[in-house]
Amino acid sequence: MSELKLSTVQEKGQVTIPAEIRRKLGLKKGDYVAFVETEDGVLISRREVVTMKALREIGESLKEKGISLEELLGSGRNIRAELLEEMYGIEAERVDEGDD
Repeated sequence: MSELKLSTVQEKGQVTIPAEIRRKLGLKKGDYVAFVETEDGVLISRREVVTMKALREIGESLKEKGISLEELLGSGRNIRAELLEEMYGIEAERVDEGDD
């Protein structure tokens, strides 16, 4: 198990991530971090790691349902076209699901 590292919560809820952990995560000034609540506490990770995991899970879910990315994008375009017509009276071109 890793060595326990402590940090103090500041007035505005700010906490300094220990330098050794910042180095291991490759964090530098201006980077975003994600906070994920778990049963055991809070997991802190680079935002990119959380984003990629979420995208991978979405992709797996779509694959299980037999939906391709192209079909999903086509569906989104058609929904936007319908909304444009309903809300603004603008006729937009629809695509066959699966077309780019």
